[in-house]
Amino acid sequence: MKKNKDNFELFVKNNINKIKKNKKFNNKSKEWSLLASKIKYHYNFNWLGLPIIKFPTDILVMQEIIWKVKPDVIIETGVARGGSLIFFASLIQLINKKGKVIGIDIDIRKKNELAIKKHPLYKNIKLLNGSSTSKKITNKLIKKLSNKKVIVVLDSLHTEEHVLKELEIYSKIVSKKSYLIVQDTFVEFFPKNHFKNRPWDKGNNPLTAVKKFLKNNKNFIVDKKISSKIGITENPMGYLIKKND
Repeated sequence: MKKNKDNFELFVKNNINKIKKNKKFNNKSKEWSLLASKIKYHYNFNWLGLPIIKFPTDILVMQEIIWKVKPDVIIETGVARGGSLIFFASLIQLINKKGKVIGIDIDIRKKNELAIKKHPLYKNIKLLNGSSTSKKITNKLIKKLSNKKVIVVLDSLHTEEHVLKELEIYSKIVSKKSYLIVQDTFVEFFPKNHFKNRPWDKGNNPLTAVKKFLKNNKNFIVDKKISSKIGITENPMGYLIKKND
């Protein structure tokens, strides 16, 4: 059995390397991702009853990360309709029943808050109202989570300034060998002025923030394995690992 397992793992490793070099696949994947976002394809799915506004491939990859890290706490900035909090809570419940999911948002709408609080997995969730970069919130998190295994997912305001500020703060909270996941980096690949009435755009978005952050933070790297294999994603270069040193 072990030999077969090793052979399969080797096959997957080689297959990912082939996909990485397949320009046609990668170009088509980017093209599909942009079109899917334009037609709001990612609004079509629920997780255990609540809307989860993410590509299925990104959901699957985050599940792999959570299973690998087995965190005590998952922090998500930006709550939206709550499906991703429920997704994280369902995995936390499976891996670590005492674990917590912390959702932070400057505007948690009453309807969404009630739906989250009524969910059977709410026992694993803590909601914080306020800015993800406010000292009132972040100082408490830094103090309380210093000895915890933590994953952070950034999905709030998508301007470069805000995401860069989040990266600088939450990079101190993420545990070694864990992940800092930056959502919606694919904004950089849309045409200029595509996002009407939004403060983010091509040249001012999560990906430009990630690139600036990585220049000055050598203890984080992009997970190249995920970047090579995922293809269809809202988060190119968005899966960051914190090194062990």
